[in-house]
Amino acid sequence: MAEKKRLVVVGLGLIGGSLAMALKGFEDYEIVGVDISEPTLRYAAEHGVGDMVTGDAAGVLPGADVVVLALHPRGIVRFLQEHRERFRPGCLVTDVCGVKTAILEGARVLPEGVDFIGCHPMAGTEFSGIEHAFPELFQGSHWILVPRENSTDGHIALLERLAGHIGCRDVYRTTAQEHDAMIAYTSQLMHIIAVSVCDDPMLFACRGFEGSSFRGCTRVAALDVGLWTELFSMNRPALSAALDRLIGHLTAYREALDREDPKALAEKLSVSAARKRKMDLPGPDLLE
Repeated sequence: MAEKKRLVVVGLGLIGGSLAMALKGFEDYEIVGVDISEPTLRYAAEHGVGDMVTGDAAGVLPGADVVVLALHPRGIVRFLQEHRERFRPGCLVTDVCGVKTAILEGARVLPEGVDFIGCHPMAGTEFSGIEHAFPELFQGSHWILVPRENSTDGHIALLERLAGHIGCRDVYRTTAQEHDAMIAYTSQLMHIIAVSVCDDPMLFACRGFEGSSFRGCTRVAALDVGLWTELFSMNRPALSAALDRLIGHLTAYREALDREDPKALAEKLSVSAARKRKMDLPGPDLLE
């Protein structure tokens, strides 16, 4: 009987834990979860996260056919640097974090023969930690794939099958720069808006008066500070550009109010509302 291939998930938080759960039964792979936290490892073992769990990354990497890095972005860069000589030649290394240019730059330390492909499942919740992980997290989500120039067709196809196994609706191939620009706008900017709204002195005075629009806007504000500090800072160019555009639009609304010009205000509102309605029209998905 042929020996099973080994897929190692490093970092068993919300995303890594959910991935290790969702990947059970994927083709002929043994799913191994790795984490340095003893409480996390105990929880993972007790709840059947993957086929086995360990705190010994150095011990399992040489036998891994696929390694998925589900750490904070700076942690991924450090892990690649620290373990670069432990990856088996011919193996695939990938990640699932929300910034790509900096991660692919960090992957340059890998020796020739070790393939690295950046990935980003567009899934998550406002919670963190393995206790909030669940295998259905990726159902219906987009899986963004960022290959390098020398990434193999076989490994790209493997990640496409992996995305299908965990329930992703599609796979979208792009560049690191395009990914970071999109995520700066659709995700990171939304988090900055949410935390900025919560900086207002009215926050606690409005308790009991907040509607669904306020709750929706601020839902992600209770974020993982360490993770989002890294995501913001490591995607600074794209995020700064998105912030500049937002500040420009906010300034235009402020100027219309200051001029006491309801016609100009209505015109700007009409443009903004029409753009949102156009985006929501039924039609082909932009990621397909």
